[in-house]
Amino acid sequence: MDYKEKISRFLELKSIAVTGVSSGTPNPANLIFRKLKDSNYPVYPVNPRTDSVEGESCYSRISEIPEIPEGVVIASPPSSARAIIEECLELGIKHVWFHSSINKGSFDAQATRFAEGNGMMVITTGCPLMYIQPVDFGHKCIKWMLRLTGKIPGK
Repeated sequence: MDYKEKISRFLELKSIAVTGVSSGTPNPANLIFRKLKDSNYPVYPVNPRTDSVEGESCYSRISEIPEIPEGVVIASPPSSARAIIEECLELGIKHVWFHSSINKGSFDAQATRFAEGNGMMVITTGCPLMYIQPVDFGHKCIKWMLRLTGKIPGK
């Protein structure tokens, strides 16, 4: 399955969890959470260090969410990626997206190999904000730059 098809399938999911959200300073996870919420996705924030994010209940673990989400955006530190992937596998979640932009982001090569080896559909680069319509100018520019440098496929 190519990159564009993975993106399309991920964005067709009925519910998505976002790890790494913060109740303090907004970070990429918060922006992704808000965009998904504003786009009417059932979306769930996950962070073991806070009880609420932007007025929504925040869950310590994916397994605490009232419904098992179909996909997870991993926007937390790479050091937590393996544990998140293991929890996804335990719950039967087959779709994960490692958030990244111009930098490494949340990508972890070992966790990615583990996920793919267990049959998960994994997106290892880019940001959902580059694809959820309408795309803001900043994310259009980031997408263009990543394509130009060959960090994401496409024209």
